[in-house]
Amino acid sequence: MAGGTLLPAGSDVWVFAYGSLMWKPDFAFAEVRLARLHGHHRALCIYSIRGRGTDDKPGLVLGLDRGGSCVGRAYRVTAADWEAVRAALHEREMVTQVYTPAFLSVVLDDGRRVTAYGFVAKRDHVQYTGRLVEARMVELILQGTGPRGTSLDYLAQTVVQLDALGIRTGPLHRLLRRANATATVPPA
Repeated sequence: MAGGTLLPAGSDVWVFAYGSLMWKPDFAFAEVRLARLHGHHRALCIYSIRGRGTDDKPGLVLGLDRGGSCVGRAYRVTAADWEAVRAALHEREMVTQVYTPAFLSVVLDDGRRVTAYGFVAKRDHVQYTGRLVEARMVELILQGTGPRGTSLDYLAQTVVQLDALGIRTGPLHRLLRRANATATVPPA
């Protein structure tokens, strides 16, 4: 498994959240803390073709891409709950195998360094966007609709959660403002 550390049997497991898992974890946890991950950053770098888009009209969702750092949430899952939580996370995040599950070193807001399970974007996957110009990102955000909702709602919910946690990420805020402004402009 990428990021490599195997945890001792019977240990609680931390899960690192940087996108929708921050505002909709959908799993049992015993503790939640702010956490910083070094070596990866939060990026709208994944074409969503199942949850918030389709093959014909993909949306755009977040991934952990290499470089920089990222502040998110870390959830402590008890050892007793871990296998069920891991299975639920894989059902949710690994539908198209666009992520690599990994144990990542994070620093909690109380100073503890822990190993957390997270999902890193696969740069060689067909759904990895690479670097897109902002106009194309807005287009994908506005067109993306799937069984989990729209890419615009995904971005808006993420920005609301980031604001609530005091996490400032200018690019996501700017993209949301631009997408909202574009969505309200009547067609010519």
